[in-house]
Amino acid sequence: MNSEIITEIKDRLAKALENLDHRFATVRAGRANPSSLDGIMAEYYGTPTPLKQLATISVPEARQLLIKPFDRSCLGAIEKAIFESNLGFTPNNDGETIRIVIPILTEERRKELTKQVRTMAEDSKISIRNIRKDANDTIEKLEVSEDEKKNLMDQVQDFVNQYNKLVEDKTREKEEELMTV
Repeated sequence: MNSEIITEIKDRLAKALENLDHRFATVRAGRANPSSLDGIMAEYYGTPTPLKQLATISVPEARQLLIKPFDRSCLGAIEKAIFESNLGFTPNNDGETIRIVIPILTEERRKELTKQVRTMAEDSKISIRNIRKDANDTIEKLEVSEDEKKNLMDQVQDFVNQYNKLVEDKTREKEEELMTV
């Protein structure tokens, strides 16, 4: 029973960190990254459809994205969705593909992005604290000795400390990446 609780906590903490990685991937650092287009939905036969399902997205150069739709008839819808996404991208439609040249980030924009990264990291830390709270509540309900409960809670706190440190390290890395010109 105790090992099940610890395993579940480890899994939930790992998912929280994985979620943070995914969210950090959507923050662009002046380089082309196909994941920066995740979440863009284009109208396809009247249905909002994720861009990934409508086209292949590749990176032919360091600051350029190339979008090649599976069906050329949806080119206009993809271009419109990218333009309306407020990502600061200007799509260039050549009739068969869409090219996006990633603009160079200004220092002001870099600072805004680092604030965004810190907010994402804080959200991740909050979810880690919630995982700890849930785990401690579960441990309190166990019918074991107080010493065993204390040991389990100490183990949980050790995991929380480890994951908080990982979040801080990843945040520092991302901030350095953003501030590097």
